[in-house]
Amino acid sequence: MKMNKSKFLTQAAMIAAIYVVLVEVFKPISYGIMQIRIAEILTVLPYFTPAAIPGLTVGVIISNVIGPYGFLDIVVGSLATLIAAYLTHKIGRKLWAPLPPIIVNAIFVGLMLYYIFLGSPDEMPLTAIMGWVALGQVIVCYGLGYPFMAILDKYKNNIF
Repeated sequence: MKMNKSKFLTQAAMIAAIYVVLVEVFKPISYGIMQIRIAEILTVLPYFTPAAIPGLTVGVIISNVIGPYGFLDIVVGSLATLIAAYLTHKIGRKLWAPLPPIIVNAIFVGLMLYYIFLGSPDEMPLTAIMGWVALGQVIVCYGLGYPFMAILDKYKNNIF
């Protein structure tokens, strides 16, 4: 069934707004090498609706505009989210839906954080940073996101 344009835009805007609010509420743990960005629970939404792709991307753009890492995070973080959201939408298997944000963010955000912290007292090997980013993503995407998907499954016909 094809979604009408106003429903698509409304869902995308709501997802973006909720993402930004969750990042701000949990700001102390939303940034850094070991980040547990609670807002990433929403990265499972492209499994249910394509409106989550632009919604998540815009939410990340806004969050990173007001975040600590500046232009690089705005570009890299948003691109990572766009790619991960698209892959999540296309993946087709519920069990695998949380996987793209884990892998894509570990690579993109891991590389970005490595570059940002290069030469600082917090400098770590690239693989360690990627591992920490992946761990934070696993905690949120599978630990919280997968149960969230089970709840959404019950109501998906009424929501999406």
